[in-house]
Order: sequence, then structure tokens, then C-alpha cells
Amino acid sequence: MTEPPLPPIPVRARKRTFGVYIGRFEPPHAAHLEVMTEALGQVQKLIVVIGSARAARNIKNPFTADERQQLILDLLLDAGIKASRLLFVHVRDYFYNESLWLSEVQRGVAAHTHGSGDIALIGHLKDESSYYLRSFPAWEFLPTHVVSSLSATAVRRAYFGGELERVRQMVPPAVWRFLEAFARTPDFAALTDEYQYVQDYRAAWAGSPYPAVFVTTDAVIIRSGHVLLVRRGSELGRGRLAMPGGFLNVAQTLLASCIREVVEETGLQTGDLSTYLRSQAVFDYPDRSLRGRTITHAFQFDLGIGQLPILRPGTDAAEALWTPLSEALAQPEQFFEDHHAIIEHFVMRG
Repeated sequence: MTEPPLPPIPVRARKRTFGVYIGRFEPPHAAHLEVMTEALGQVQKLIVVIGSARAARNIKNPFTADERQQLILDLLLDAGIKASRLLFVHVRDYFYNESLWLSEVQRGVAAHTHGSGDIALIGHLKDESSYYLRSFPAWEFLPTHVVSSLSATAVRRAYFGGELERVRQMVPPAVWRFLEAFARTPDFAALTDEYQYVQDYRAAWAGSPYPAVFVTTDAVIIRSGHVLLVRRGSELGRGRLAMPGGFLNVAQTLLASCIREVVEETGLQTGDLSTYLRSQAVFDYPDRSLRGRTITHAFQFDLGIGQLPILRPGTDAAEALWTPLSEALAQPEQFFEDHHAIIEHFVMRG
């Protein structure tokens, strides 16, 4: 009698050498933990790419990349996962140059993979915010099976809105411990004030028959290797560095409105500033401002070389200052909204 064939031995799925998981993790929450735990069952090492690095604290980006990295380590250690299986890459936002962002992710990952091509990209194509998952064709795509309605936006809204018990239910214990301690810091108090300001600002425009669109002008003024900056004296972004500028005066042209703001905020006296105009550009990244849809027209002025003109800051600015370009470009975390990216845009184009 012939013996029946043995059932086939199930083939265990091959573990990829590296997995890449990209996110902002502001803050990491329970669904992030599920995705990373699932990914570590399929890869030997997980490279966590933390976005919005080196950004100034605000209610959208309240935590530094180092803080978020430590939170991810802590919550995975609590889950029994060894720190040696985790690698990290910190990536800045490049609102107006997608290629720079992609290259920074690629470079950061390559520093860990050392030439290996066995790389899988972890993610879930849930909406347009997941577009970047199509941007790395050389990496195998591993879709996550984790489906969750939880978002970091909802966590931040509850956190700054004072719903701390609700926050506790959304995040792993390690993240809750951090958030509970952070809520006792001056940074949290300032962010809570900012959150309320934004809520009130948006509410004031909620009755508009059409979505509110704001228009501003900003000035990038260069003199002898320095850029003219102001330190903001009011919400939003109190204390942050910014270009001189403001909302468009509907009775003026864009250029005239920009020049008026420069004089009012800095006291700069150079005669007819328009004679120094070198270039201009529109910056319209949809989420560039927490206030809502805000489009800015930026003008670049080059005052040549020589002594730096004396400045007399106006009531809208806490300080006006000439800052060496090297110093300004090196500290994006000090700038309001996308002002660093706008200055970088003009300087890098010469």
C-alpha cells in the first residue's frame, strides 16, 4: 500500500534585512507601535525616518527629533524589542524642493545599509499624505495590515485642548509618561497659548462664505553676507526669527506693501528699496501656516557691500537684526513657519 504524501512544509516568509518606516511621530501613538511591531516581524532591522527634524516647536511640530527618537526607543523597549534592532534617520522638511527631501532620506538610509539592496519600505497607502510611499521604487513595498483611525493630529488636539485623560488612552505608557512631564514645562504653556490663539483665529473666519485665503508679503534683504531678520513679538511664533513682512495692504501693490512692512518693522532707511530688487517668488505650500491657507509673495533685495545700516525695530517686532547668512542657514529650528526655507531658496539660487 502506497503511503499518502506528506503535507508540504510551510515556507517561512523571508525576513528582509532592512525595513524603512517614515513618519513625523508628533507624538508616537498606539497605531505607530503596532506598525513597528508588525514590521519587526518581517525585517531584521527597522530604520525609522523621523520627519520635520530641526523645526521650531509649534502645535504641529511640538517635539524635537531627539525627543521623538527617545520616545520610540522607550515604547519599543517596553514592548520587549531590543534597541539594537532599531536605527534612526532625522530629516528636515523641504516644502519647496521634494528632491532634496528624497535625497536626504536616501542618504540617511544608505548610511545604515552600507550598500545592501535588501530594503523594504513599510507603510499604508491611506490618503494623499502617503504619496511618499511611491517615491522609492528601488525598495520593496511592504504594506502594513494595521488599520487605525488614530492620528497624531487627534492626539495633539486633545493634548493642547486639555483632554489629558483622552490622550492617555491614545498613546503607549512610555509616551504618556513623557507627555505628562512635558505638560509641566514652559514650552507646553507657550504651545497651549498658541493652540488657543489658532483656535480663536480660525473661529473668527468660520462664518466666511468661502474658505479664507490670506495673502502676505515678505522680504529677503541681503547686505555684506548678512540677512535682515526680525524676532517676532506676538503670536504666532513669538520669539522666532522671521523675514520682515506682513499681510497685504489691499490699497497697495505687493511690492509697495512689502517695502512698507520692512520700514515699519525694522526702521531700515536705504532710500528707494525697490531699486535693490533682484528677484521674487510665490510660496504657497498649503500647510505653510497654522492660521490657514496663507500665500506669501517674497521679494529679494541685495543692498551690496558696506557697513550694515542701523535698525530701529517697530512695534510688530521684538527685535530687528542683521544675521550672518552662515548663521541663519545653520539654524532652521529658530525660524517661524517656512521662513528659513524661503531664505534658503533665494540664497541657493544666487
